[in-house]
Amino acid sequence: MGYIQFNKKIKKIVSVEKISYYENFNEIEKKLWSLLERAVNDRNSEFRTPVFICGDKNNLDGRVVVLRKVDAQNNFIQFHSDIRSTKISMIKDNPNCSLLFYGKKEKIQLRMKINSEIHYKNEIAKESWNKTGHISRKCYLVTIGPGTKSEKPTSGLNDKFDNFDFTKEESEQGYKNFCVIRCSIRSIEWLYLAAKGHRRAIIDLTGAKKFSWLIP
Repeated sequence: MGYIQFNKKIKKIVSVEKISYYENFNEIEKKLWSLLERAVNDRNSEFRTPVFICGDKNNLDGRVVVLRKVDAQNNFIQFHSDIRSTKISMIKDNPNCSLLFYGKKEKIQLRMKINSEIHYKNEIAKESWNKTGHISRKCYLVTIGPGTKSEKPTSGLNDKFDNFDFTKEESEQGYKNFCVIRCSIRSIEWLYLAAKGHRRAIIDLTGAKKFSWLIP
């Protein structure tokens, strides 16, 4: 008797899970871009901090980055970096990278194949820098490049910057270390985890846009 009651509960849960983007390519595309665009300004969004994966001939590496711009019309997203970061040399050696997003609440995973471009001391970098608040610029005021070995635990900042005791004008020093990574999207693989059956699809953006279903 207990088994039958449990089974009825499962059926009830499955029956109410009706979502527009479950089996509709247009709705899937609309949903994923909506999640990404909202993540740029919503600090609580699960899609704001994807994992960026890059590598050279000898090594693969991944780290969490912060989404800073999304352009659905031109199929690119971008984030910021320190030009002295180890990922910069990897991108120069191999611009073919990937991004991984996952939202537990949405039950959606996005896997992107991308081509990464480094923008340093150009119009794209300057535009992003000007939109970066002077307190947020603290990351680029580190004296020695990120990842450098240290004999003691340290932020890499001198006391003035470590204690936020600096003006916006003084924060301009960080521009020499600032760059933008623009990711041109080649494909987006979408996975939706559903009680009534997962759904998986891929959008190929290398030529004419092409949608294909995949086995989850």
